[in-house]
Amino acid sequence: MHVEHHSLSNDFPEKQAQLLKLSQEDPTFARKAENYEALSQRIRSLEDGADSATLESLKQEHRVLKEDIARDLKRAAGGSCCGGCCG
Repeated sequence: MHVEHHSLSNDFPEKQAQLLKLSQEDPTFARKAENYEALSQRIRSLEDGADSATLESLKQEHRVLKEDIARDLKRAAGGSCCGGCCG
């Protein structure tokens, strides 16, 4: 099963400047970005050898982290993360 590599710059091409800025200014965000990239590489390296349950678990973790990063990017751009409860 082939799994396409998902880097943050590929997943958020319109947000590259914001990704760089947040990674430099926010240690928590930088850790999330590093974890996202590492998880993406791990998924790619395991795609042919891992059992499907392990791979699906990693892919789910990857999706959750991507959603979290997307919320951070939206919040940093001045938008609310979910529809208005926090600004």
